[in-house]
Amino acid sequence: METRVAVISIIVEDTDAVEPLNELLHSYGKYIIGRLGIPHREKGINIICVVLDAPMNQINALSGSLGRLDGISTKVAYSKV
Repeated sequence: METRVAVISIIVEDTDAVEPLNELLHSYGKYIIGRLGIPHREKGINIICVVLDAPMNQINALSGSLGRLDGISTKVAYSKV
């Protein structure tokens, strides 16, 4: 199956969302190339970037699931290859 590289940028504004967020990311672990988390203590938020190499349907499914979590904002950028 053809895969694409994508980056999902996540902003966590509610710490209650962290557990379901981590469970979702864990379930897509086989597609995750890397993950970077940065706490922004002054604003009380966390920024996470997740890099995936996955089929488009898996990237879209993860992005959609993340977008339905309260206290989470996401955006996805796709590579052209």
